[in-house]
Amino acid sequence: MRWKRTIQLLDVHCEGEIGKVAIGGVPKIPGNSIAEQLNHINTVDDSLRRFLCLEPRSGSIGSVNLLLPPKRPEADAGFIILQADQAHAMSGSNSICVTTALLESGMVEMKEPETVVMLDTAAGLVKATASCRDGRCERVKLTMVPSFVQELDVEVDTPEWGRIKLDLCFGGVFYALVDIRQIGTTIEKANARRIVEAGMALKDIVNRKLPVVHPEIPEISGVAYVMFRDTEADGAVRTCTTMWPGRVDRSPCGTGSSANLATLHARGRVKPGDVLKSRSIIGSEFEVGLEAETTVAGRRAIIPTISGRGWTFGLHQLALDPFDPLADGFALTDTWGPQAGEIR
Repeated sequence: MRWKRTIQLLDVHCEGEIGKVAIGGVPKIPGNSIAEQLNHINTVDDSLRRFLCLEPRSGSIGSVNLLLPPKRPEADAGFIILQADQAHAMSGSNSICVTTALLESGMVEMKEPETVVMLDTAAGLVKATASCRDGRCERVKLTMVPSFVQELDVEVDTPEWGRIKLDLCFGGVFYALVDIRQIGTTIEKANARRIVEAGMALKDIVNRKLPVVHPEIPEISGVAYVMFRDTEADGAVRTCTTMWPGRVDRSPCGTGSSANLATLHARGRVKPGDVLKSRSIIGSEFEVGLEAETTVAGRRAIIPTISGRGWTFGLHQLALDPFDPLADGFALTDTWGPQAGEIR
């Protein structure tokens, strides 16, 4: 075989959301920090992302986590989340996938009953505390990066739903958080297509009208996702994060749940020590805790925790033939949704 690139992937999912982990063959990415490496992928050379995330080597569901040597001395590993649209700074479900992969593959030594893994991300340092038994990573509790509210109760005009009210927040990436009833539907599996199309439309409107940049990490800018939310009868938050070009997060979404927790704190509905339940569109759950209060560039912020489970389910290798005319990848609207036409 005449392959010019091979990358080994460990297949992992967290509460239903696929987060494959590139554990071998990852090339060197320029940059003195994970944030600079993220920026390099997004602004200089995105060929690796396209190779790993687009057809014919991948599909519309899930992410690929690029394992990198950490830049912070206290970290065990660094990583960047690759998705169909771009590389992203941080993800709770993907942090759980990466931790599970590192421990169950032996890349980081597993210690029972608990192993602490420090993850270097573009958004900051994430502490992953894994509960381990019989050689398996049973559950991971993440101490997330500081989350904060950019602005509450922002109103935007939309052609389909009139005036929509949303919260603009940071939970590792920027979110627009929208109460689902405003678009006339509910967070149910049967409504996934309708929800994701609404999310893509709102994301476009929000990014045109409400530009945002992290006050301390300029490489993180723009609203990455629109997350719809609701409240269940048992008090759990029901979540549905919409992801470009046309799918929904299968997990309860760790960064989105962190951003939403910041809104609850800002409104005086939660305090340090409180633990809530966040439930996804498929019914899987995270425990979401408020560990501490802090500040980011003088702005009130919180330190959230996210607890969930990851499972390994396969191991495979991707390869690139140097003569493959589809090396750049592609996406079609039949499975990726109407926004797939914007992929070049």
